[in-house]
Amino acid sequence: MEQMNQSFLADERLGRLMRKYAIPCIISLLVGALYNIVDQIFIANAEYLGSYGNAANTVVFPLTVIALAIAVMNGDGCCAFVSLSLGKRKTEEANRSVGNAIVLTIVGGIVLCIIYLVFQEQIIALFGGTVNEETFRNSKEYFFYISLGIPFYMFGQAMNPIIRADGSPKFAMVSTLAGAMVNIILDPLMIFGFRLGMMGAALATVIGQVVTALLTVRYLLHMKTLKLSMAEFRINWQISGRMLLLGICSFLSQISLVAAMAAINNMLQRYGAKDAVFGQEQYAQIPMAVVGIVMKFFQIVISIVVGMAAGCIPIVGYNMGAGQKQRVKKLFSLLLACEAAVGTVAFLIVEFMPKQLIAIFGAANESVYYTEFAIKAFRVYLCMVILACFCFIGNTVLLQRTEVHPYKAKNTLSL
Repeated sequence: MEQMNQSFLADERLGRLMRKYAIPCIISLLVGALYNIVDQIFIANAEYLGSYGNAANTVVFPLTVIALAIAVMNGDGCCAFVSLSLGKRKTEEANRSVGNAIVLTIVGGIVLCIIYLVFQEQIIALFGGTVNEETFRNSKEYFFYISLGIPFYMFGQAMNPIIRADGSPKFAMVSTLAGAMVNIILDPLMIFGFRLGMMGAALATVIGQVVTALLTVRYLLHMKTLKLSMAEFRINWQISGRMLLLGICSFLSQISLVAAMAAINNMLQRYGAKDAVFGQEQYAQIPMAVVGIVMKFFQIVISIVVGMAAGCIPIVGYNMGAGQKQRVKKLFSLLLACEAAVGTVAFLIVEFMPKQLIAIFGAANESVYYTEFAIKAFRVYLCMVILACFCFIGNTVLLQRTEVHPYKAKNTLSL
């Protein structure tokens, strides 16, 4: 039977399963984060854009994270639901959840794209894009083209966990890498070759996202374990509701970053205007550009720890559905140790290597104020990064336990 294809999730060594599922997930999430980061690196090193382009990229970054939050809620929720259903031998429910996730993601992507295009200037102002005229102009240019790619970006990101749940973590990784490689190749061509500025950076990103989306569609037409027919695309609100509940923590982990960025950007704009240095027109964009870089590094760290937890969703889900509670406990302990190690390494890097980090983002082309503020921002903002790395493990287990035992959700470790 089809659902038996994943029975190895209940028998294989946990360390081996973690490597098979978590590493491709980490790489996929890192690559997803790198779209915006790669843009910022090339923008920062283009003298005609510099910190103005950096600041514009910082303004738009949280708006792409909103799209990512919605996508991972659908994708991670569906991934968990599929794994639980397969563990319980309920293949039809697993198939239906995938069809529902596809519909919800496509509709959500189109709606978000329309909202972004209609309320473009108001949204940019909300995230601090009016710090000065040049930053606002670059933000509008970058945001317009990025908005056009939102449906493709959301589709690729949402389907990635579903492909992993189907038993193809390597393909999920490769499809995301392919889009990122296209972006990396086109970015310097667009920015330095054709000198298209922010529009060029955005177009390179969108084309990469389209490539990932097309590869994803190809896979969905030839899935290994799950099978889709037209019936699966009819929305079942009970299944969709349970699926979205399983993905709500993924959504909250991303959307909290958006709320933080909105607050920080506006505080930088308000209080930076009162500073003796950053109150000057030519330096006003520096705090926003720098904090955006700090947040990008934080996003890399979070992508690793979330990738560990999210990559293990099929393992946790299948074993929870099959009643293998001891395996889930052991996996939880292993995840805890790995994420503590990631947090420790990140802390040492930001405290002892901030100059090297900021140099990647064009510090040589900027004033001394840029570097000084960046060093302080890295050390202060990320001083508690170790604790931040522990926030995602319990969610992986707890919500799936709630799905298995909806009336007995006590705590994660009691299982």
